[in-house]
Amino acid sequence: MADGTPLLELRGVNKRFGAVQALTDVDFEAHPGRVTALVGDNGAGKSTLIKTISGINQMDGGEYRFDGQPVHVTTPQAATALGIATVYQDLALCDNLDVVANLYLGREELGGVRLLDETGMEQEASRVLKRLAVRIPSVRTQIASLSGGQRQGVAIARSMLGEPKVVMLDEPTAALGVAQTAQVLDLIRTLREHGLAVVVISHNLADVFAVADTIVVLRLGRQVGVLDAKQTNSDEVVAAITGAKAGDEQEPTEVSEP
Repeated sequence: MADGTPLLELRGVNKRFGAVQALTDVDFEAHPGRVTALVGDNGAGKSTLIKTISGINQMDGGEYRFDGQPVHVTTPQAATALGIATVYQDLALCDNLDVVANLYLGREELGGVRLLDETGMEQEASRVLKRLAVRIPSVRTQIASLSGGQRQGVAIARSMLGEPKVVMLDEPTAALGVAQTAQVLDLIRTLREHGLAVVVISHNLADVFAVADTIVVLRLGRQVGVLDAKQTNSDEVVAAITGAKAGDEQEPTEVSEP
């Protein structure tokens, strides 16, 4: 299990949408230099928790602490200001623009009166991609011509421009082939090596065990397990997800959430 003070810490978080109690007394931690995987079946509350951390949802009760201090995160901008970056499954990339334009979309740098600093943005884009070991033909390559793994790398690189301390990845290997999945898993390891607190939502337990240090399990809006990835196995994780006892016979379960 993780030692020391967590960088990101939630205690007793509750979130309701009308008559639906989406989160109930959920505790969650993310530590620098560690990968925390968040797993659970459909409706477990994974996406709701991530959106609460990132400021899209406002929690109805509980405590939110960052770097040891209580904070109020009520907007995505507030989360970004703290140093929390989120890469959602849809990636939000523009296929008709090149890599540089996608990295700086909406936050272009000016080099003069109403002129974009194209050279500066290109150099910084190259630096960030090199730091993350993201391999693409050129920073001027259009997104449409990149592979799924390369697109995921560009989306993660875009989140790194603000020098975040926490990076949350929503299903980063979904719909990727074997080689592309390996690229993304290597990228997650690189983020950890740079000392970031990495949070990964995934339905693929093989990918989870490939990179995670800690596995947090949600079931029906409650946190039901915090497991050391090196001290557990897929049977125990699936048992926690489904509420069955480890070792019981059960139908194979694919864990996913829209």
